[in-house]
Amino acid sequence: MIEAAGVTEGMRVLDVACGAGSQTLQAAEHVGGEGHVVATDISATMLEYVRRSAAEAGAENVSTLEGAAEELDLAGGSFDAAICRLGAMLFSAPGQAVAAVGRALRTGGRFAALVFTTPENNPFMSVPMGLLLRRTETPPPAPGTPGLFALGRDGVVDSLLSGAGLTQMQTTKVRAPIRFDSLDDAVIFFQEAAGAYRSVVATLNEPEQTRAWDVVREGLSQFRDGDGVGGELEFVIASGARAT
Repeated sequence: MIEAAGVTEGMRVLDVACGAGSQTLQAAEHVGGEGHVVATDISATMLEYVRRSAAEAGAENVSTLEGAAEELDLAGGSFDAAICRLGAMLFSAPGQAVAAVGRALRTGGRFAALVFTTPENNPFMSVPMGLLLRRTETPPPAPGTPGLFALGRDGVVDSLLSGAGLTQMQTTKVRAPIRFDSLDDAVIFFQEAAGAYRSVVATLNEPEQTRAWDVVREGLSQFRDGDGVGGELEFVIASGARAT
């Protein structure tokens, strides 16, 4: 994703919906001391985590900005590149968000977004979500609404970027392993690091939430891999450039 955005030394980079920010630190390493990365997120808690991680890593070229991607109001042409890892599919108004990012880019600056492809190609992620939706009697996201796999079908995410005025589109699919040492570790990941899953059970009382996560633990047992548990994830990376 960072390569697709054309991130190089000395650049000013916008990281949209940065979450815990591991990719923020990677981008900061790419731009070096002469560059800078601005990490944005709607969650103040995530941004505090980013600041703490940057301080621990000695990354003085990272700053944060709180706010929803759809409400970004940044000076035109103020960034050389932008990235968004596993966030665009959850935007309430993705077209508006991408348009805001595009306006913040200089002419020729690239924006790259990484999203999950389809549920069937990401069972390690889709099985727990399906279990939680059924447990809470929550209908799955309707087409065109935010959801983990909302932008995963062929042509959807690149159409989103081109629809926001970006050009020179490039799209590629990539696969990557995910593995945890135990079922408990995997469940903790979904409980603590994956906000889309937490939101499904947020309205349940504590005992009901415990039972829901027990169901997830049982469902994840099908992904046992030796002493641990894991699988393979599939993503699509789409990028485009600001034309004018």
